[in-house]
Amino acid sequence: MKISCEEASHICTKSQYKEASFWEILKLRLHILYCKTCEHYSKRNGTLTSLCDRAGLNVLSKEDKESMKKDLEKRL
Repeated sequence: MKISCEEASHICTKSQYKEASFWEILKLRLHILYCKTCEHYSKRNGTLTSLCDRAGLNVLSKEDKESMKKDLEKRL
């Protein structure tokens, strides 16, 4: 059940977006028990996510992105 730091960082990111399964989260938590680097990464990733949530960042909708892409292609 041991995972690499690379896999742990991937699961950490998935967890921040509520996309990680129960087993992935369990593996991440076990990895964090003995890997302080990944523990630090996980904490910083959580802090960044909460700051972005509190900032109320707005993103373009898919329709707006497609419209901009088409406009850019026309200009080229």
